[in-house]
Amino acid sequence: MYSAVTRNIEVQVRPFYLEDRSDPAENRYVWGYQITIDNQSDDFVQLLSRYWHITDGTGRVEEVRGPGVVGDQPELNPGDSYQYTSGCPLSTPSGIMVGHYTMRNKRGETFDIAIPAFSLDLPGTRRTVN
Repeated sequence: MYSAVTRNIEVQVRPFYLEDRSDPAENRYVWGYQITIDNQSDDFVQLLSRYWHITDGTGRVEEVRGPGVVGDQPELNPGDSYQYTSGCPLSTPSGIMVGHYTMRNKRGETFDIAIPAFSLDLPGTRRTVN
């Protein structure tokens, strides 16, 4: 499990390899990741957008930006949590993802919260994430 806290909002990530959706002979490796956003602050917040910086095992970078997550822009009152699962295909057997969510509070202020860097590795292998 990977975790980051920004402005008392915690983002936890649990990545997992999807062997049944992967085909190493075709250089297709697919991971899922479960994200939990826990609003430990005293403010209402809404997730507006996401940004991902994805690096595969050869160093190739892909950036992904878009509104919300999995078609949703969740609203979290103080003490609320939101969880979703998504996925990432790579052409290499390892990679690293990191990013941020853009949030808005009740006062209309927007700010970014960190998504911790996490590694995508075939089972039985493990890279360190700085």
